[in-house]
Amino acid sequence: MFQGASSLNLDAKGRLSMPTRHRDVLSASAANQLTITRHPHGCLLIFPRPEWEKFRDRIAQLPMDAQWWKRIFLGNAQDVELDSTGRVLVAPELRAATGIEKETMLLGMGAHFELWDKATYEAKEAEAMRGGMPEAFKDFSF
Repeated sequence: MFQGASSLNLDAKGRLSMPTRHRDVLSASAANQLTITRHPHGCLLIFPRPEWEKFRDRIAQLPMDAQWWKRIFLGNAQDVELDSTGRVLVAPELRAATGIEKETMLLGMGAHFELWDKATYEAKEAEAMRGGMPEAFKDFSF
């Protein structure tokens, strides 16, 4: 399970250096094979390959009225591999689609990651905080 936030910079070639704390898990569970795709909220999803295959199969089974969502998730998917130093190339098309240039936020979201342009993430997080806690959290005690 992946969790936590990391503020990271892409290098000049658009490569992301995966935080060390995640590398061993990605090596053991996915042989360093990842898939990156778009999310309609304006970020990228990064899946270890076995988790991607589960997600891909679920998306592929959606009915025809979800065809555009299939295109968003499946049509933009890029298979990548962590290199020997733990970096992964984020395709220029995916960076452009989400406004990711250099400064990013990588969020562990359980079985996958979200990669955000840092300024976009901070703005959306602030907006969510101003909106207050959703009803779904009514039974949580903090």
